[in-house]
Amino acid sequence: MTSSSNTVAVVDYGMGNLRSVSQAVQAVAQDSGVQVIITSRPEDVRAATRVVLPGQGAMPDCMRELRESGLLESVLEAAAQKPLFGVCVGMQMLLDHSAEGDTPGLGLMPGEVVKFDLAGRLQADGSRFKVPQMGWNQVRQAQPHALWAGVPDDSYFYFVHSFYARPSDVRHSVGEADYGGRFTAAVARDNIFATQFHPEKSASHGLALFRNFLHWNP
Repeated sequence: MTSSSNTVAVVDYGMGNLRSVSQAVQAVAQDSGVQVIITSRPEDVRAATRVVLPGQGAMPDCMRELRESGLLESVLEAAAQKPLFGVCVGMQMLLDHSAEGDTPGLGLMPGEVVKFDLAGRLQADGSRFKVPQMGWNQVRQAQPHALWAGVPDDSYFYFVHSFYARPSDVRHSVGEADYGGRFTAAVARDNIFATQFHPEKSASHGLALFRNFLHWNP
């Protein structure tokens, strides 16, 4: 690969938080020699060195759009052999199944996606837990990982979600947060890393994750 030896492809299948994700990745890629492209072309995903899979909205819509866009195969190929970063629903899609719309996922990480069940539960300050969880929450680094480099444990990241991943293998849960109980906030396996929170909305710590991803060689 010559022209694309340092390319990050942000996958545009019609459902991602594309603008803010790509701007964040471009910001950390400045002066690094890494080119960032937003693409809806499978050949660009195949040619890229690394891939970012964003996702926003409902899981059934995201899976349908990924299939209908013609990008599904190229994303699966990327996930098999090159660094891939999933964001929000882009993380949930990596698992086997989601309870949201009874939707099969990509099956790249064993586990399921379930909904917060917090009806009637009260937070420490007496207020009700709201679903979706919306706002800043601390993330504990449950497993060491190269992408945590330079990010202090228990840093705050920005979340907007009603569903969360429940990996079958606890070793794949590399970040955890607490919202009415512990839940998985980041998953990783081999060349895949993904977060339930939005790095692109998480200030310097979120940018640090994307910066680490640009130089990650799993």
